[in-house]
Amino acid sequence: MAKDLRTYLGQLSEYDSQSIRVVDKEVDPKFGITAYAAALAEKGDYSALLFDQVKGSGLSCVSNLLTSYERIALYLGCEVQDIPRVYGEKLQKPIDPVEIDRSRAKVKETIISEEEVDLSKLPIPVHNEMDGGPYLSAGVMIIRDPDTGLINAGIYRHQIFNERDMGVWFLGAHHGGLIYKKYKKQGKPAPIAIAIGHHPGFVMGSVSRVQGIGGEYEAAGALMGEALELVQAETSDLLVPAHAEIILEGVILPDEDHKEGPFGEWPGHYLGGGSVPTIRITRITHRKNAIFQDIVASSREHLVVGGVPRSGSIYQTVKEVVPSLKTVNVPFYSRMNCYISLHKERDADVKKAAFAALNTEPENLRHIVVVDEDIDVFNGEEVAWAIGTRFDAERDLLVIPKWNGPGGLLPTNWDYNAEGKNTPRMSSAVIVDATKPAPPVIFPKRAVVPREQVELADLQALRELNKEEKDKWL
Repeated sequence: MAKDLRTYLGQLSEYDSQSIRVVDKEVDPKFGITAYAAALAEKGDYSALLFDQVKGSGLSCVSNLLTSYERIALYLGCEVQDIPRVYGEKLQKPIDPVEIDRSRAKVKETIISEEEVDLSKLPIPVHNEMDGGPYLSAGVMIIRDPDTGLINAGIYRHQIFNERDMGVWFLGAHHGGLIYKKYKKQGKPAPIAIAIGHHPGFVMGSVSRVQGIGGEYEAAGALMGEALELVQAETSDLLVPAHAEIILEGVILPDEDHKEGPFGEWPGHYLGGGSVPTIRITRITHRKNAIFQDIVASSREHLVVGGVPRSGSIYQTVKEVVPSLKTVNVPFYSRMNCYISLHKERDADVKKAAFAALNTEPENLRHIVVVDEDIDVFNGEEVAWAIGTRFDAERDLLVIPKWNGPGGLLPTNWDYNAEGKNTPRMSSAVIVDATKPAPPVIFPKRAVVPREQVELADLQALRELNKEEKDKWL
């Protein structure tokens, strides 16, 4: 059986039967879906949520699915601390997709004609208080480069404007935007498809840092551990995931822009997109009993889905210049930061590693913290301890002026004024060297209990106080 969203849901449920919670009362797509995720988050609960009664839609919706490193490690088949290495190594071994006959493609089970297209019948949420409207947040847009014929896939934000039209917001050098501009220059509509609902390997493959245009299907295959199965679209020559839950087909119009936003982006602030290109949907295909997939915008899930692929790409880049790298973490709670642990053989290793990371993710990284191999970069307390005991600001802090921008998603890349007219600006990045001096310098050892004694501790012998002991001691 080919891997897809449902095979992953089954794997997750088998791994932890409490990880998926069903909401079987009717919810309003405007704030109702995201309200459950927000309410659970306040209690430290990040369960996946499956809504089977969304007002105005006959389809179910899954949200809050990829909210932890453990769920990423599950599909990669590794431990949490090995995610960046395994992710990066898999991307070095891409697997080509395969085309299958439409009779085997589950996404072709239901076909909605152009005359019947109505986006309001999909359970598309309005995520946050000031959002401009409903947004697709987990849709993977697929477009073909007219010059090379290569297919590019990526997640963009799509505001729904009416029953047939939506926007697409491109940032900077997004490959999808560069391809669209080629069609626009020719005055031609750009055929696209948007895949909604698939295996996490496909979703994260689409946002991986793949060099050049194209390669996301191959990256998805590598992350899934098998070739991604594709099928011919209904209205164009695009090849689309055969086992997606839903495929929206249409074109980006070359000469019709629409006001978009604001939208709560991953840094936790609203950002308006101004005028954006318009996509007109001309066909919808979906599986029977399709599950609409949503990523809770500006939430933990949004950060995990975006952060893990960056960690994997950064791992590979840093490993090339500093072979003694241990691991990398772009923490889900702050994707502007990157923590790198390494065995420092020479003092120059710190700057080499840090600049490799910054050049891999120049738009969003602001703080690179480099620590020794004895520090767990997935534990914020340990990173903070290393900064407090091994970092001296006068000699270990490097500020890089005007590194990011101008403009973008991060609010520090803008100047603000009382009239509300924001001006894009450049902002800085910093490198924090929280490592011990390189050999042969002797630095104070860390106080720890001997490892062999920790492993001998019999945790099964632990129990609660009994009544007699409570009377005696409490």
